[in-house]
Amino acid sequence: MTDLVVTNFNRNFTGVSATAAGVLRAQAPRYDLVLAGRPLPGCPAPVSRAEARRLSRNAPPGKPFVIWHVRRNTEMRAALWARDVLRLPIRIVFTSAAQRRHSALPRWLISRMDAVIATTERAGSFVPNLRAVVPHGVDCAAFVPATDRAQAWAATGHPGARGIATIGRIRPEKGTDRFIEAMLQLLPERPDLTALVLGRASQGDAAFLQGLKDRVAAAGLTRQILFPGEIAPEALPALVRSLSAVVQLPRYEGYGMAPLEGMASGVPFVATDAGYYREFSQDGTCGIIAQTAGEAAAALAALLGDPARHGAMARAARQAATTRFSVEAEADGIGAVYDALWSGG
Repeated sequence: MTDLVVTNFNRNFTGVSATAAGVLRAQAPRYDLVLAGRPLPGCPAPVSRAEARRLSRNAPPGKPFVIWHVRRNTEMRAALWARDVLRLPIRIVFTSAAQRRHSALPRWLISRMDAVIATTERAGSFVPNLRAVVPHGVDCAAFVPATDRAQAWAATGHPGARGIATIGRIRPEKGTDRFIEAMLQLLPERPDLTALVLGRASQGDAAFLQGLKDRVAAAGLTRQILFPGEIAPEALPALVRSLSAVVQLPRYEGYGMAPLEGMASGVPFVATDAGYYREFSQDGTCGIIAQTAGEAAAALAALLGDPARHGAMARAARQAATTRFSVEAEADGIGAVYDALWSGG
């Protein structure tokens, strides 16, 4: 018997996976829950879809139904099958982060949800059945500031005295080429600085990645701009806290956790005006919004060249993460939606 089923059907660890894992860890003490599908770091071992359906055959004690919390098209379809075809006593909650109009199939699926949670006000404008706007939160116990940033960076084994990074899939939409362009402008004047491109490229973006590496080689910066690939989730907090800045320059972003993970780690960010980045910046006290690669390079040069300003932003970033954008606050907001559904029958 369970009162909450959280689904994760994607075999790859994506941004959606990361946010789902953080919330689930916060929810685990609050509910009799199960994870269905693929494993998530730090979360209970998953059950199969068939087992999740078996556990949902009867309403839990004191509640009229089981809630299935889904985040992807495949998960919506599975939940709809369980509710509408198998007639199980469940209700479906969907989290939407997309800040653009969904295509036809997702729009239809979302219209069949019992409640929709949007991560931003803009995302909420594209979905029906909106119950709440609940921003994603960061695990402020996992992402913490380094006691000695220089020592933490040295422990990574990467060259240079300081590090900055962009984190996420390597593709044009994520603006990885903008990051490289900014680094080509910044790094020749900063031989102490190493830039990391953390993430992987899909097979379809392999040529894009090779083009970026070719540009770095042509500029003679292969020792300062590194491509370590995708970082395991459990290794990411230690690496993030060693950085001096997180740099995210996407053309489109639904939400974007990397600056927030940096903020919790006491690391300021420079980012384009995408996702929820402007809100994270807190009017420039925690991060800097830059529209172009050139603006990003200039902002980084100014920030890294001013230790007092950098320190103040690092402290403000940590404070904002813990007070405004914690995963516990996200779990509270989601819990309010669950409670409203349960109390309404």
